[in-house]
Amino acid sequence: MEMDDDIRRLWENYRRKKSVEVRNQLAEHYLPLIKVVAGRLAMSLPPHLDRDDLLSTGFFGLLDAIDRYDISRNIKFETYAGVRIRGAMIDYLRSKDWIPVTMRQKLRRYEQKVYQLESELGRTATDAEIADALEISVKELQTLVSQFNSSTIIPLEEYLKTDSPEAIDADPVETTEHLELKETLARVIDKLPEKERLVVSLYYYDELTLKEISLIMHLSEARISQLHTKAITRMRGSLSKMKSIFM
Repeated sequence: MEMDDDIRRLWENYRRKKSVEVRNQLAEHYLPLIKVVAGRLAMSLPPHLDRDDLLSTGFFGLLDAIDRYDISRNIKFETYAGVRIRGAMIDYLRSKDWIPVTMRQKLRRYEQKVYQLESELGRTATDAEIADALEISVKELQTLVSQFNSSTIIPLEEYLKTDSPEAIDADPVETTEHLELKETLARVIDKLPEKERLVVSLYYYDELTLKEISLIMHLSEARISQLHTKAITRMRGSLSKMKSIFM
């Protein structure tokens, strides 16, 4: 989608004068971006976290994006701003540290067991095999996975965040590491069971909501959420070999 003439004039004006008034006009125009990013993140967060705080934090990310954006470069502002807005929200969420220590411990043990088991098997482990490795019943495993939902969204956002304009001028070593990470990520996703792979693809790459995915796959939102969580915990076991887990 090309930038319309009125918005382009605002950008040109802001580039010349950097006035607060013009910046605010731009911010008002792009406000819907904040709600889109917040809506996707909020789906996997516990209810006690204030969505208004998320929106407020995203607004500062938007202002930062406006200040840093260079209209002369061939980069869509919505893409660039999405990175800044999401980054600001993730920083806020991480600072709240809403995940109990006991839940962190359970999640890490689950990830380690799944990674170890699937490395030994050379394939995706079934729920029964994972439950047996954890010495719990399949029903207890399903309950455990459902408790992980709110703790899996932030770490993978770090791995899958959209490339920002700064990446163009990145250090060659950093660029190489980034490409290696993306290649590893692609291999890990490819090894996921079909339904989990589809959920990850639709959520992170096509940017659909869990509700939209549930309609496409003809499954309940609760089931989609469970598939998402299982996919992420499988992936983090492999990805942790290349990059520290952000919790």
